[in-house]
Amino acid sequence: MSKSRKRVTAALEAAGIPVEIVELGEARTAQQAADGVGCHLDQIAKSIIFAGAESGAALLFLTAGGNMVDSDKAAAVAGEPLVKADAALIRAQTGFAIGGVSPVGHLNPIRAWLDPRLLEFEDIWAAAGTPHHVFRLKSAVLGEISGAEQADFIQ
Repeated sequence: MSKSRKRVTAALEAAGIPVEIVELGEARTAQQAADGVGCHLDQIAKSIIFAGAESGAALLFLTAGGNMVDSDKAAAVAGEPLVKADAALIRAQTGFAIGGVSPVGHLNPIRAWLDPRLLEFEDIWAAAGTPHHVFRLKSAVLGEISGAEQADFIQ
């Protein structure tokens, strides 16, 4: 098991969440992940990371699989302009590679926001630290375990 996946498993166990990690073949898109676990596209929690243009910090937006982040709305929520986060910043902040960023188990604390659409489902799925692993959890606990607050930042 990869170090990244071990961190996600440990974070879920520490939060008292049953760990059910599923290995997917090809899951480079939210649709592929949804097809792989047999759920609605919007039950996939995408981890979208921007960099604060002023702070340089990585900022996490947990978005329903079918939704897109509106950069202007996201910047308003973050309180600063946003720029694309590069792979090095994402890896340094979270410890995860692009495509496997989990909402939990980050190497360093990260400011995070949550798309309310995810809360419309009882169960959701999120990356488990690799581009090929996901885990299921109750949507009601996502904000609590990730430190994300609900906000309007989608198109």
